[in-house]
Amino acid sequence: MAVEKKSVVVTGVSTGIGWGATKVLVANGFHVFGSVRKPADGERLKAEFGDAFTPLLFDVTDEAAVRAGARQVEAALGGRTLAGLVNNAGIAVAGPLLHLPIEAFRRQMEVNVTAMVTVTQAFAPLLGAESPARQDPGRIVNISSVGGKTATPFMAPYCASKFAVEGLSESLRRELLPYGVDVIIIAPGAVATPIWGKADELDITAYANTAFAGPLARLFAYMQGLGKSGLPPERIGDAIHTALTTAKPKVRYTISPDPFQTFMSENVLSKRGLDQIVGKRLGLLPE
Repeated sequence: MAVEKKSVVVTGVSTGIGWGATKVLVANGFHVFGSVRKPADGERLKAEFGDAFTPLLFDVTDEAAVRAGARQVEAALGGRTLAGLVNNAGIAVAGPLLHLPIEAFRRQMEVNVTAMVTVTQAFAPLLGAESPARQDPGRIVNISSVGGKTATPFMAPYCASKFAVEGLSESLRRELLPYGVDVIIIAPGAVATPIWGKADELDITAYANTAFAGPLARLFAYMQGLGKSGLPPERIGDAIHTALTTAKPKVRYTISPDPFQTFMSENVLSKRGLDQIVGKRLGLLPE
């Protein structure tokens, strides 16, 4: 059955930013095709959002399943152009880089970076990135992070993935110029999502006998607070809606609960100065 509304694909919608984006987009008249890994999550979201939501059952690291999802969307569009693709699905891997299992690092990059390319390749033709170019091209919104510009100790895998998302997005935006398909980055600060709330579930005992045990414990205590004091996911959903609909979107939107602090860290303070501040706060340097 063809979908008549403007349609957007959002990856990773079961919780957090993906759920917030779905809520905002549906409220603004969009039909959302949202990826989930578990059928139960799809059923739950279908009950919550009704006919304005269609679940796509795939893991973003499974290329065959992603392409099957793209075919499902293509059939539902009935020849119309997809209005947007929101690459949101991601995980956060943490730990001291010198001791981190290399497979954990690979998993981080596979989910947050390589899978983003997989999804983009699968859905880009539906956005209008095909020859000849369509008259009504859609937009791509890639979810980065303030950690895509300023990195945090013990979050090297996550920050590396988001730095990669920044470069990937900039290159892709220029490559898609012939098609008119824009690429926009959303860089959230702390958001009240399970990606941070799960910090207390991570096992840091493997690092108990390293020099990083104390600083790592301080960082994880801070991360647990992020899951409670961060921005509501709907606030990021609002930014995603703006990126998809405003006539002249910015190339990057930073959304933080403390914009002044983000501005200072990204634009004013030197990297050496930040080294000193972060080092002292986490106990990596003497007070």
